[in-house]
Amino acid sequence: MSPCGAGSWSFVAAAVLTLFLSDAVGFAKAKNFEDVRCKCICPPYRNITGHIYNRNVSQKDCNCLHVVEPMPVPGHDVEAYCLLCECKYEERSSNTIKVTIIIYLSVVGALLLYMLFLLLVDPLIRKHDPYTQPLHNEEDSEEMRPQVDPALARGNTVLERVEGAQQRWKKQVQEQRKTVFDRHKLLS
Repeated sequence: MSPCGAGSWSFVAAAVLTLFLSDAVGFAKAKNFEDVRCKCICPPYRNITGHIYNRNVSQKDCNCLHVVEPMPVPGHDVEAYCLLCECKYEERSSNTIKVTIIIYLSVVGALLLYMLFLLLVDPLIRKHDPYTQPLHNEEDSEEMRPQVDPALARGNTVLERVEGAQQRWKKQVQEQRKTVFDRHKLLS
């Protein structure tokens, strides 16, 4: 693993740990006013259009009388209007949302850093293969390709071994193409 990858993962772990600790401290305190609300959905009533009311109240006070302000109907119609309204107490954890977003952004950031690392290092790792020619010059390239000493082809590093395997694979593909085109010429 690259040093950049290890650093980004340790940063992610530290950020997650910090957020979970802050979540635990926040849980001991009272709920944030943005995390709880009472939502009342009131349909149209006589000449009054429907409306949605939100208010930060406790769960026991989550009813039309405490949430709907200003009351759109006169005093004698309040009870009938409130019977039509549907009130629900809603609770969310903003700290969990923050942790999820930070984890998501950290993963995306780590992937972007890895992509940038590969874009910068890939040209240095890959060497241009002067023996690769277009498909129609297959026969010519086979004759002009120098033979590589097997003792020198064996690499000591992982990169050299991977390049050697890649070269063997390319050679096999070239041979397969040549065989296919030779057969195609025989059939023509």
